[in-house]
Amino acid sequence: MCGIVGYIGYKEAFPVLMNGLRRLEYRGYDSAGCALISQDGKLNVYKAKGKVADLEQEALGQDVSGTLGMSHTRWATHGEPSAVNAHPHISQSGRLALVHNGIIENYVSIRESLIKKGYEFKSETDTEVLVQLIEYIKNTYRTSLLKAVRIALTKVIGAYAIVVVDQDHPHEMVAARKSSPLVIGIGEENKEFFLASDATPIMEYTRKVVYVNDEEVVLMKRGEEIKIVNLANDNVNPEIQQIEADMGVVEKDGYPHFMLKEIFSQPDCVRECMRGRILAKEKRIVLSAIVNHKELLVNASRIIIVACGTSWHAGLIGKQLIEQMCRIPVDVEYASEFRYRNPVINKGDVVIAISQSGETADTLAAIGLARSMGATVFGIVNAVGSSIARATDTGTYIHVGPEIGVASTKAFTGQVTVLTLFALALGREKGTLSREEYEEIVAELYQIPDKMQKVLESASHIEELSKPYTYVRNFIYLGRGFNYPVALEGALKLKEISYIHAEGYPAAEMKHGPIALIDSEMPVVCIALHHQLYQKVLSNIQEVKARNGKIIALVTEGDDTVSKIADSVITIPATLSCLSPLLSCIPLQLLAYYVAVRRGLNVDQPRNLAKSVTVE
Repeated sequence: MCGIVGYIGYKEAFPVLMNGLRRLEYRGYDSAGCALISQDGKLNVYKAKGKVADLEQEALGQDVSGTLGMSHTRWATHGEPSAVNAHPHISQSGRLALVHNGIIENYVSIRESLIKKGYEFKSETDTEVLVQLIEYIKNTYRTSLLKAVRIALTKVIGAYAIVVVDQDHPHEMVAARKSSPLVIGIGEENKEFFLASDATPIMEYTRKVVYVNDEEVVLMKRGEEIKIVNLANDNVNPEIQQIEADMGVVEKDGYPHFMLKEIFSQPDCVRECMRGRILAKEKRIVLSAIVNHKELLVNASRIIIVACGTSWHAGLIGKQLIEQMCRIPVDVEYASEFRYRNPVINKGDVVIAISQSGETADTLAAIGLARSMGATVFGIVNAVGSSIARATDTGTYIHVGPEIGVASTKAFTGQVTVLTLFALALGREKGTLSREEYEEIVAELYQIPDKMQKVLESASHIEELSKPYTYVRNFIYLGRGFNYPVALEGALKLKEISYIHAEGYPAAEMKHGPIALIDSEMPVVCIALHHQLYQKVLSNIQEVKARNGKIIALVTEGDDTVSKIADSVITIPATLSCLSPLLSCIPLQLLAYYVAVRRGLNVDQPRNLAKSVTVE
């Protein structure tokens, strides 16, 4: 959930670290810090509550020299946000410093053991316990930093990506990971190294990277090639990969916020997601995962989708797509609950794991359980080389580019697009989808990016209609069929960035309780598109209107019924019911964005949230 940036080489480290932390600000954090070994061999640590800019202010006028350093942005888990609890944490001697993403679950017992040995603690964090343990082992066994880190990690339970430096060895840095992402960039002549939680801070310096695997410990020495061992002390050959990315995706390009840029990028992102997968002239879909695993997928007795947050909403849409087109029963599970309720998983079941970051801890744990019980796991992720991409048996990347805004937008439409492609391709292979229907949906899906562009033309209208809702305290979102999950997602977007309480419901469920909330102060967003349940939703709208609720209606172009009832109307182009979420989600993203902007909030980095949730 936090961000790590490290550097060892021939450049001044501090500018590299600060630039990298700014690249990682999208992940969400509440404090920041850095450690550098200066030109005269001193370990200098600077920390601040707040943003990277506060850290830079803290370090202003201080000694920030040195060509080895590491930095960190922290999202609080153990202990409140403060400079004391911020990383890096130093050992009792002041010679070791460590940054850490993740959670050490048995830190209390280790802490108590170290206190008995005379160690004292300044912070409330689990991370300080780890750096003290490493120092204890290093001193007790008179061993190298690499060996001390490796031994210490055999004694901890939990998740971690760590970087450790030792003032007495200013030419080396040690890193390790388990269930938390860590990537190493290989710089000039393979003897200069950049470290980060993801590739975003590294791309401008090098495109050669090594993705560190679980339970691997890495030694980087200035001027020498990288060395990797596992916790059993076996040597591991580093696999150097080339990353392809456009630095433009991590710039705002004139937009006031990354979130708005990403909302407007969705037509191009969906085109990129479909590129090479939809053969438009042939009205055909080709997914390599289905080609390579055809028999297994066609014969699947059940599909289980595991995901969290926005990805879970995409999974709810995927359930309807797969059941309708493939006639395979689909369950959608919160990944966080899945592994703890002793689920029934049989050989022949297929588990689809959806994650924007590819690092979601709960989803990774669900994958591990599913595989241990004999299921085949299909991954849908955005981040190439991520942990989930490597942990699954097969899968499909959504290819929408790095998403910087914490509240997901383009990743959601990318996930829904891939699920649509999957359902269409599998349904055709199974013979549960007629050629006529298959070709109709494929042809319409190919037109969706153009229709998304048309939806975006209503942005100024949505900005204007958002004004009366700036200071309301509650919202209700209603939808049916394929657009019920869109109502959930719309409510989540508003909660995430505007801090307004909002709930999404199936429209028909309103009268089973939520209708008690309706009065003249309650805005209700109704998704009322011209599909088979239109008349049903129209009845629900009339029920809201009868109780003086304020209706914001999302309707199909040409609608002249709901438009006469609603207080505000947003129109979208007509499309097939199964594809409508790709259009209907966009006005709800824009509504949340404009309400939050009018409230003066930081839409890219909403409070308490992190982009990549790497703790359970």
